[in-house]
Amino acid sequence: MSPRSIQLLYVIAGLYDLVIGLVFLLAGAALLDRAGIPQPNHMGYLQFAALQLVIFGLMFLAISRDPIRNRNLMPYGMMLKVCYISLVAYYWVQGGCPTLFQPFAVIDAVMLALFLRAWQKTAV
Repeated sequence: MSPRSIQLLYVIAGLYDLVIGLVFLLAGAALLDRAGIPQPNHMGYLQFAALQLVIFGLMFLAISRDPIRNRNLMPYGMMLKVCYISLVAYYWVQGGCPTLFQPFAVIDAVMLALFLRAWQKTAV
């Protein structure tokens, strides 16, 4: 994994999380309705999670500017991916995970593997 490919990985990850966060922030209710998922009792729960994705997206973009200098942020992004993958996998195995969330977990699993490789490659 070259320095340029690490930068590109984090640009893609940043835009990915930023866009998903903004979509859920601005159109979360409609998206849940369309997917047949009941809305939470208060949309603030969904909006808070969406804003967290926006923040992580911005963090990934910051990492992309200088992956070696910002290597200390990489574990936080990996923990985000582990949390999401774990929750979706648990509920998926239990049979209670809406289909809407499953592709994101698969994509995040690929990103996690790439993040681990990038973290190894940026060790000084």
